[in-house]
Amino acid sequence: MTLPALIGEALRKKGLKLAIAESCTGGLLSSMITDIPGSSDYFEGAVVAYADSVKARMLGVKSRTLASYGAVSRETAGEMARGARKAFKADISAAVTGIAGPGGGTPKKPVGLVYIAVSKGGRTVIKRFLFRGGRKAVKKQSAEAALGMLGAALGIRGNL
Repeated sequence: MTLPALIGEALRKKGLKLAIAESCTGGLLSSMITDIPGSSDYFEGAVVAYADSVKARMLGVKSRTLASYGAVSRETAGEMARGARKAFKADISAAVTGIAGPGGGTPKKPVGLVYIAVSKGGRTVIKRFLFRGGRKAVKKQSAEAALGMLGAALGIRGNL
């Protein structure tokens, strides 16, 4: 069974609803989740928040967070995840923000830098990743890492 299928099974068994906020993955994470038949039982929806204005307006990311830390930051990822959970009235959410490349990187924030947050209950876990490869590879690795974090938050053990 695939990780998205295991996540779906766990969400269904626990009666939990999932929401997603994506930036650099451009909807790939949501696509992987909705590839599973019956995902409408637990998947509430997603926001692909590429623009900072969308992160602020739709997900409640604070303008001072964006100004102080930038769109690609631990702080923004956490606010995106909490905002998605709140906006969709979900039990658990994941957010991904990063630099997929090939441009846009800086010495402090290189291409491949990605922050992923998972928010469940009153706890938000945020991890920093530095992926290698081209744009598609960074997007794929980011979505897979987000699935791994969702699986861990749901108590799924195995190849995570």
